[in-house]
Amino acid sequence: MSDKVRKVDYFYIEAPNKPGEGARVLEALRDGGVNLLAFSGFPQGRKAQIDFIPDDVVKFRAAAKKLRLKISARKRGFLIQADDKPGAVARIMGKLAAVNINVTAIDAVAGGKGRYGAILWVEPAAFAKASKALRAV
Repeated sequence: MSDKVRKVDYFYIEAPNKPGEGARVLEALRDGGVNLLAFSGFPQGRKAQIDFIPDDVVKFRAAAKKLRLKISARKRGFLIQADDKPGAVARIMGKLAAVNINVTAIDAVAGGKGRYGAILWVEPAAFAKASKALRAV
């Protein structure tokens, strides 16, 4: 199976950096019928930043409003799903390096059954060029 690179929208919130906060937000989004393609959280000073890549942006925004979550403006990134083999992520990074694009951040994980997934961010000014290099849909 070939690589599937998809342009995605993501949003983030700042939340208290305390046990159970991620679970609280995720459960509320689940109860609102929001499906997430990816989710990431990490400490940011005394708070935590929680990133969401929703499958349906309209549904996510509606649920976030109902939950009174202060979400960021829309940001852009890439969701990559592909066969897991040695050098799979190196090949993706190489495509971007070849056109002089710096990757802001990337998270990749084995998905099982010979597959992997990754979320990747570049600077907004480089998004179109990265999209072309990755042939993102």
